[in-house]
Amino acid sequence: MEIGVRLKEAREAKNISLESLQESTKIQKRYLMAIEEGNMKILPGKFYARAFIKEYANAVGLDPDELLEEYKEEVPKTEEQEEVQFTRMQRTRKSGNTEKSSSHSSILPTIITVILVIGILFAAWYFIKQSMGNDESNAPSEEEDIIITNPENSQENASGNEDNESNEDESTTDDADQEETNEQEQEENQPEPSFSVVEEGTGSTPVSTVALDNAGDEITATLEAASDTWLLVESEDGETFFEEGMFTGDQSPLEIDLSGKERIFFKIGNASNLTITINGVEMEYPVDANAKVRQDIWLEINQETE
Repeated sequence: MEIGVRLKEAREAKNISLESLQESTKIQKRYLMAIEEGNMKILPGKFYARAFIKEYANAVGLDPDELLEEYKEEVPKTEEQEEVQFTRMQRTRKSGNTEKSSSHSSILPTIITVILVIGILFAAWYFIKQSMGNDESNAPSEEEDIIITNPENSQENASGNEDNESNEDESTTDDADQEETNEQEQEENQPEPSFSVVEEGTGSTPVSTVALDNAGDEITATLEAASDTWLLVESEDGETFFEEGMFTGDQSPLEIDLSGKERIFFKIGNASNLTITINGVEMEYPVDANAKVRQDIWLEINQETE
């Protein structure tokens, strides 16, 4: 008996429809049907073939580890896929770098030549203008009168001007120092962002709620993947920041601006490989990421900093 047939019989024995199974596992119906038919090729990847089978088995009451061991010859192995994907990415990257390097090498000499010509023309124009200005200023004026002033008054005026300039410079410096001190005090007094678990999810696919306090006005989330993981990031009002699909290590780090948002939904297919940091503070998973590979998390953002 094939593994797909075994899972289908278990589902029908529990009188569970494909629609209900899709709702409980969050796996698309066409993937569930592919598993039952043994058509693993249309799944998003060999890793997700194993993950989807585990989710299916849990939902219909079968032990996923025993099932995978029993049908280990039939279930795809993830190591082979990762090696093939890595080789393809390396070839694509090398090809792209070669094309870019060749293009840059052909354009660079032309750019340098144009810059040099412009610089020479500008320098020549500047020296000609300076030379003409000096000739006009040095020409003697027949109507120029020589005015002799009191040396003592000149020294007093010069001294007074220097004192005024010095006082103005000191005042400007003091104001700038005061502003910088105030900004530093505000930054030091502002509390750091912190996470707290509002609700810890349960079941085969836990749905948890995490609160982010003291987030401030500007909120930036940074996502880093150690290896490929399934990901969806969207706000409650319908804005999608990362469309559901594979998030690879080559796309890391991914920065997302969450400013002005109140609730964000994260759908994570391989939680142990994904790190989420918001405004420099890492968010810990409410449920152990090694125990539950698949997790859904609602992030509630509190922007008040009082």
